[in-house]
Amino acid sequence: MIAAKGGALGLFTAIARLRAVHERIAPALEAQGLLLLAQHVDAMSTATLVDIFRAEEDSCLLGSDAVRDGVDVPGRSLRLIVFDRVPWPRPDILHRARKPVFGGARYDDRIARLRLRQAYGRLVRRADDRGVFAILDRALPSRLLAAFPEGVPVIRAPLAESVEATAEFLRT
Repeated sequence: MIAAKGGALGLFTAIARLRAVHERIAPALEAQGLLLLAQHVDAMSTATLVDIFRAEEDSCLLGSDAVRDGVDVPGRSLRLIVFDRVPWPRPDILHRARKPVFGGARYDDRIARLRLRQAYGRLVRRADDRGVFAILDRALPSRLLAAFPEGVPVIRAPLAESVEATAEFLRT
């Protein structure tokens, strides 16, 4: 988020992890003059948080499913999306009932790919949009990379190298 100089959306699969990351990164972002907003932390509606994020070009927003599914931020205000983990479906009762009918493990893959595709679609809304999409989960199966448009380069790299590459890409 610092390498991107804001314009960053952090997406989490667990609210507890979102809160823990918020607590950990807030001082560093504040020291850089970057506004950090967070669903489930800030006492504002998700819509209000997204409105502020959209208006403040160099702010950062942490959120969960509702943010991933409901954000429309074209332009420079969104130039980095970071997923904490692969967004696998939750094994609730409905999912457990559907899974054997819709192909077992392939059904889970399809849902995860659709979630990744939807999030990537948030990053590139217009022809002049550009940005970085990062997944911090080492367990990202190659078969899920079909979620991204053809021609989008996928780089598997350690975190420090990814931070450097993000800064470099967004500088040009």
